[in-house]
Amino acid sequence: MTQEQSAGRGQGAGVESVVLNANTAFYNAFEAGDLDLMAAVWLPEPDPVCIHPGNAAIYGYSEMMRAWAMIFANTPYIQFFLTDVQVRVDEDVAYVTCTENVLSSGEGAPEEGFAGGKALATNVFRKTTSGWRLWIHHASPVLSSGGRLEEAE
Repeated sequence: MTQEQSAGRGQGAGVESVVLNANTAFYNAFEAGDLDLMAAVWLPEPDPVCIHPGNAAIYGYSEMMRAWAMIFANTPYIQFFLTDVQVRVDEDVAYVTCTENVLSSGEGAPEEGFAGGKALATNVFRKTTSGWRLWIHHASPVLSSGGRLEEAE
């Protein structure tokens, strides 16, 4: 979004910035592998949903936190470079879409190396008394120009 677009939105630009900060907190928690930080990002109720590329949906806060614990235990390193970031706020619900450019090590990476991948993500947030909390995360793998599936997360 250009500065002119932000300036033209007045108060909306401030809310969009807060939502983008909540989105950044999600990726920071993911990169840190910190379950407490991740738990603080998510909205516990009503049932949050998390869909990682190529996996079934995870429903419910407790089940999702167990899944994050497993991901963190099996991902020694992950870093996200977000591009194509767009934000939309509509009263108490907002969403961020972005391209997740991922660098990781662990399962699927070459020995003593890193693997890269790309996913398109939609992160839906709800406004609460404690701020904007992540309600839905959905990431889908991107097909490379060669027709190969690029894995992420």
